[in-house]
Amino acid sequence: MKRVKLLGYEIDDFDFASAIKYAQELMSNNKVNQVVTINPEMFTTAENDREFSEILNNAEMVIPDGIGVKIGLKIMGENVARIAGVDFARKMIEVAAESNMPVALIGAKPEIIEKAVSNLKSEVENLNIVYSHDGYFDNWDEIMDELKNTSPRLILVALGSPKQEKFIYKAKQCLNPALMIGVGGSFDVWSGVVQRAPEIYQKLGLEWLYRTIKQPERFKRIFPALPLFVLKVLKYRIGGKEC
Repeated sequence: MKRVKLLGYEIDDFDFASAIKYAQELMSNNKVNQVVTINPEMFTTAENDREFSEILNNAEMVIPDGIGVKIGLKIMGENVARIAGVDFARKMIEVAAESNMPVALIGAKPEIIEKAVSNLKSEVENLNIVYSHDGYFDNWDEIMDELKNTSPRLILVALGSPKQEKFIYKAKQCLNPALMIGVGGSFDVWSGVVQRAPEIYQKLGLEWLYRTIKQPERFKRIFPALPLFVLKVLKYRIGGKEC
């Protein structure tokens, strides 16, 4: 496993197949392992949130989800493949089903997760979803207890960042062995409420642009965060500082 550094944080350098293989190994060991699908906004959050910064530093697997991260790594001389979190998580669901490993989904609105669970069960043969819960809860301990009782080996958490990463980090201290992935808005896609960008956008790394066109409210979240992130990496590169 090769890791590269960006703004002080280590990111795994995998192609898609290798990432799935490594995640499968993590899902099968005797620990709770955390996968972070990192994007530029997470770097910004980590600057002002020490707990979140430590979570990024301690995750067992960190994959470059956002196109901004790929650009940042390219600026630093690292040609690392972007791995879309929604595709990565979906493939891990299939891997879990093939291996007869139980799965849990946590997050999103009640109607979204209900539809996502229904669609996944119809699309993935032998999928065993042993637990699901929407994202509208305040008592984390109650959810942790329910996860202990059902013992899923793959747990997908869609609470938005940094909440989902903090939930997973806490779960690492008390749950039975599992692979836990923060999946952002993936349930919206799997439910059918949000459509993926056409394949040409995905191949060009412009899925974020398509989604912003379709959901203009995303503009404030992406801008100026994305260009500022790229400028910050350029500053490090020009200044000769280690990222």
